[in-house]
Amino acid sequence: MNLSLIDPFVLAQDYPESLTGNLRSGHATCVKFNRKGDFLASGRVDGIVVIFDVETNGLARKLRGHTRQIQSLSWSRDGRYLLSSSQDWKCVLWDLKDGSRVRTARFEAPVYIAELHPFNHLLAVASLFEDQPVLVDLSSTVPVKHILPSAPKRPRVDEDSAINEKQAAQDAKQTTCVTVFTASGNHILAGTSKGWLNIIETSSCQTIHSTRLSTSVIIYLRLTASGRDMVVNSSDRIIRTIHMPNLDDPDLNPENIKVEVEHKFQDVVNRLSWNHVAFSSTGEYITASTYKNHDIYVWERSMGSLVKILEGPKEELGVVEWHPHRPLVAACGLESGRVYLWSVITPQRWSALAPDFVEIEENVEYIEREDEFDIHPPEEIHKRQLDLEDEDVDVLTIEPVKGEIEEENSFTMPVLLDIDDSESSEEIVAVGPGTMRRKSPGEGREWMNGVESGGSGDERGKKNTANGTPKSQGRNRKRKVDQ
Repeated sequence: MNLSLIDPFVLAQDYPESLTGNLRSGHATCVKFNRKGDFLASGRVDGIVVIFDVETNGLARKLRGHTRQIQSLSWSRDGRYLLSSSQDWKCVLWDLKDGSRVRTARFEAPVYIAELHPFNHLLAVASLFEDQPVLVDLSSTVPVKHILPSAPKRPRVDEDSAINEKQAAQDAKQTTCVTVFTASGNHILAGTSKGWLNIIETSSCQTIHSTRLSTSVIIYLRLTASGRDMVVNSSDRIIRTIHMPNLDDPDLNPENIKVEVEHKFQDVVNRLSWNHVAFSSTGEYITASTYKNHDIYVWERSMGSLVKILEGPKEELGVVEWHPHRPLVAACGLESGRVYLWSVITPQRWSALAPDFVEIEENVEYIEREDEFDIHPPEEIHKRQLDLEDEDVDVLTIEPVKGEIEEENSFTMPVLLDIDDSESSEEIVAVGPGTMRRKSPGEGREWMNGVESGGSGDERGKKNTANGTPKSQGRNRKRKVDQ
């Protein structure tokens, strides 16, 4: 988008206003923007990961490597690698340069959520269903797993007391529901099923501090880009914002860590539950999708007040994400699987189309130039048109957007112009000119029987088609011989 066409007063608005569009490719269950905000990854219910281009709303890439619903997505810092977790008990690390699978990690239970280290894409943390969380080292061909504790670290009391035994029995029943890295990656924040927040040291995999935030399950944790603030969503229908202490301070004493709640956001009247929460790009706002409701709530943190209720489609919304640089919110519809987009409607400034174009409020007498409307001979006009046709137009080079900060190791995903796209959940195959049919249930999933560490499913499907000979051709040849 040309930023000079946008009214500067509209750009000053920090939160979206209305529903402006939607994206569709299969049934989406989760979405995640990359750090630059130019791509949006979407995980589908059939295990396929789809990547959309935010500027054009077009499909950029499809990744096939899971057999069940995608649970979470996590981008690397440079935007080249993507980690996907699924209910098929494994996580896959993708290289978006060619769409290949770098590593595949299998677990003993379905994965709740998995996240990459902010500075090392070969290190990830995953929380499992009714099992201990795992720190996974993907640097080797066979991933190395380190078990993380779920029991909170309580203050020391008399070891012979009955209270200590009761607490130990309760702690043994706790499970970790969500795990995230801090901004530096030196610590892991884990939320448990009993409402405890555990701060775990990444190097030693030991809990250094625990605080009880709620009496119910902690569903989701999210940090701002700076890592100074955290939002907590729990099943008690209260969203909490917390100002995080500096855990990287060399003089920090774990016993002196204090985690205090800054604000509590809830709907006191309707007693709504919250499906998913997210910070705004600046961290000044918090947005949340509601349970059995189609509205998205937006609060501002300075006063803790509700500033906007985004009305969307007449269906419940699941995962909600805020663009890292713009007032743009994306959310998944649970029934249709569409990705809905809320943003600011920007009226264009037509005066920016030409350098000498001026918008006027009333009629002004215009004096034309002497050669402004001269009639040129047809030969000269035809020659100009031919010269314009000979110019080479570069449609592949992606120029940096004005106002964005370019990092040294930034990665640009290659553009695929021949990607196979389908706007519905049922794949459609072209049999012949003007003839279409639906793909059979097992067709296109030959990668499931192949080697795990190879390329993506798209590439394997193309290779099998190129090397093999269709049966229909063999039958036709046999008939010709008989005749």
